[in-house]
Amino acid sequence: MTPLPEDERVVPLADLFRLLGDPTRLRIVLACVSARHPVGAIADALGLSPSLVSHHLRLLRAARIVRAERAGKQVFYVAADQHISAMLAGMLEHVAEPVAEPPLGA
Repeated sequence: MTPLPEDERVVPLADLFRLLGDPTRLRIVLACVSARHPVGAIADALGLSPSLVSHHLRLLRAARIVRAERAGKQVFYVAADQHISAMLAGMLEHVAEPVAEPPLGA
């Protein structure tokens, strides 16, 4: 097999998966996929402290996984774009599939 050339997108993609590999951050992002929410609502829904949610949201914003929208004095968070929403929907579908039996001889 011919080695694949190094792609400059691999490291940022690995960083994205590392961020989403944390269960708390993943739960926060999933909360932001369907609708925009303020920090307090996310914290209440997930049973977390607002300061912990804010910390994770800062990391997720820096990675362009979520974005902030200001409405008056309140800041709402939502999935950054359709790419994030589609990726998570696809991965959730994947983990919900029944495990197929390996082919004979494998």
